[in-house]
Order: sequence, then C-alpha cells, then structure tokens
Amino acid sequence: MDPAVSAPPTASIDAAAAKAERRRWWGLAAIALAQLMVVLDMTIVNIALPSAQADLGISDADRQWVITAYTLAFGGLLLLGGRIGDLIGRKRALIIGLIGFAAASALGGFAANTGMLLGARALQGVFAALLAPAALSLVTVTFTEPHERARAFGIYGAIAGGGSAVGLIVGGLLTEYLDWRWCLMVNAPIAALAVVGAAVFLRDRREQKETRLDVTGAVLASGGLLAIVYGLSEAEQHGWTSALVLSMFAIGLVLLAAFVVAEQRVTHPLLPMRVLRDRNRGGALLSVGLATIGMFGLFLFLTYYLQVIEGYSPVRTGLAFLPMTVGMMTGSVGIASRLLPRVAPRRIMVPGLLIAASALAYLTRIEVGSSYVLHVLPSLLFLGLGMGMTFMPAMSTATLGVEARDAGVASATVNTAQQVGGSIGIALLN
Repeated sequence: MDPAVSAPPTASIDAAAAKAERRRWWGLAAIALAQLMVVLDMTIVNIALPSAQADLGISDADRQWVITAYTLAFGGLLLLGGRIGDLIGRKRALIIGLIGFAAASALGGFAANTGMLLGARALQGVFAALLAPAALSLVTVTFTEPHERARAFGIYGAIAGGGSAVGLIVGGLLTEYLDWRWCLMVNAPIAALAVVGAAVFLRDRREQKETRLDVTGAVLASGGLLAIVYGLSEAEQHGWTSALVLSMFAIGLVLLAAFVVAEQRVTHPLLPMRVLRDRNRGGALLSVGLATIGMFGLFLFLTYYLQVIEGYSPVRTGLAFLPMTVGMMTGSVGIASRLLPRVAPRRIMVPGLLIAASALAYLTRIEVGSSYVLHVLPSLLFLGLGMGMTFMPAMSTATLGVEARDAGVASATVNTAQQVGGSIGIALLN
C-alpha cells in the first residue's frame, strides 16, 4: 500500500487529539463570555441607574428595586438552576440561560416604564441563575488534568473577580457616550457570541438518568435564600435591627434548616449533603463569600468616593478601577494557576487574603483630596492581586472531586456564596 495514501494511525490519533484540545479551549472562551456577561451586569447597571431613573421617572423608593429584583431572583434560584443543569445537561442549560438572559436584557433596554424595567431585571436574574452554575460546572467537567484545570480556573477566576471592574468601565462609556439603555442591550451581542461558541465547541452529556426534581427542596432552598437576600437588601433602608430585616433573617434560617433536614430524607435531593460534607469545600466556599463581601463593599464605597467626593465622571471612575483588573489577572492567571498544581490551595489563598486585607486597610487612609496615585492606585493593584490569588484556588477547590452528576449544584453553591457575600458587602457599607 502506498504510504502516501493513508496516514499512520498514530498521526491520525495525534491530529484528533489536537483538534479536541483546541475545541476545549475555544469552549472555555464561550464559557468565559457567558460568565463575563453575568458579572458585568452586577455593576454595569449601577452606573446606568441615575440616568434610567431620570428617563423613566422611577421614584426613589423604587430605585433600589432595579438592583434588588435582579439580586433576589439570581440569589434565590441558584441552587435550583444548578440542579436543573445536572438534569437537562449543562450545555443545554447554558444555552437556554444565555438566550433568556439576552431576551430579558433587550426587554429592559426597551423598557417604557418602571414596571417593565423591574420585570426585565427579575427575568435576568432567573436566567442568570440557570447559566452561571452551568458555566462553572462545564469548566469543572471539561478540564480534569491538574495543570489544565489550574489554567482554566485561572482564566475563569480572573473573569469572575475582575469582570465587575470591567462593568464599571463599560457602564461609564455606554452611559456617557450612548444611552443608559445600552448598558442592558450590550448583553445581546455578548450572549449571541457565547451561544455560537457553546453550540460549536462544548461537549456535554447528561449525568442524571432520573428526571425527578426535588420540589420540596427547591421551595425551601429558594425561599430561604430569597428571605436572606431580601433582608440584606432592606437593611440599609430599615436598619439591621428592624422587625422586617430580623424577621427575614429568621424566616430564611428556618427555611434553610428545614431544607437541610428534608434533603437527608429524599431519594433525589436538590443539594446532596455529600457535596457539603467535605471540609476543604466548606473552607473554599467561606473564603469566596468573605472575599466577595470585601470586594463588593469596596466597589460601593470607592465608586461613591470617586464620583461624589472627588467629582470623577462615570468613565473616569470606571478607568480608575482598571488597575484592580490588572492585579486580578496577575494573581489568578500569573500566580495562582502556576502554583496550584504544586502546592496546597491554602498556601495560595491565605497569602492572597492577607494581601487583600492589607490593601483594604491602606485604603482607609484616604481623605478628601487624597492622591489617586499614592493612595487609591496601590490599594486597587494589591487588592486585585490578593483577590486573584483567592478566587482561583477557592473555586477550583470548591468543585474538585465532585461527582459529575453533582457538578451543576456544586457550582451553584460557589455562585451562592458569591451572591450572598456581595449582598452582605453592599448592605454593610450602603
């Protein structure tokens, strides 16, 4: 047989392996786009809110609900969204979530009144709760080799942490040079690219043979998380010791306690307790929550300081946060992803948290008229560095060793820690 007619089997195998390798990394790009869209939306609307309020005549009482409607739906439905992804397939859940999120964003961009905008924001939260756990779980099951997993989570962690700062920049540019509505409609082209990338490059299979959904667990978990997130969102207006806030916390804790009890008695639980019993996973989730408290508290405080006290424009404010994104990329991709295959996660996370805490402590020294270069810039650089060194190994550890059938709901616990942590950070400093 002429050797030119057919390639050696080993060459064919190598070519197929190289093609599969490229597909996986292009798939990660699609996942990263999806995650970026969700994270952007957590801050981009804050920049657009004053313009939207003036345009639609939103009352001061309803203004906070533009943020709260999204937060409640997103935070309250994360565990349910994660389990749905395990049941119907993570790729399918991601694509459905992307399409729904884009449609809700377009609806908000064309909002003619307050009710239409609030409804669109709530719908965004619903679909974000479906796509965010699916995105993280796809990273978990796609990249299993330690070095590849570290690189993939380095990229994902940098986006999960630094995307909020990018949202401030994009929000400032769109609000100042176009219109506040583009802060919502910009999600449509991002989602379209992510959908195409996911459809072409991602591979997934359903791990769950059963199609039963734990309805009781879904009601208890969603109700408990909704109550706690709502209580946090109302703490600024009514006070931490008000009857409303305390009753929401009490209701939330009771429902979540009932959820834990119920999950141990059903055949197909929404959140299997085996996911939470791992001590390393619990520590990683706590680290994610605490880091997010500090980061979102900083966004709120520093945005107010730069715009109201120092008179920065929205665009200048967004650009002022850019060093934090640079630090985040360095800490996540440049440091943590290289060290994680070689050392224990805590040896990266503990120094990262200490660096971030030191940066926040240094930021307490700023006063009216403080130099951005001398006081704000160093704090943002080192805060980003510390957060990058924290988020990447924490997210990897929180999803490491999880059975494939539980990848979606395990990822949802990470997203929940972020969402609740962000709500606490905003409530503490509002």
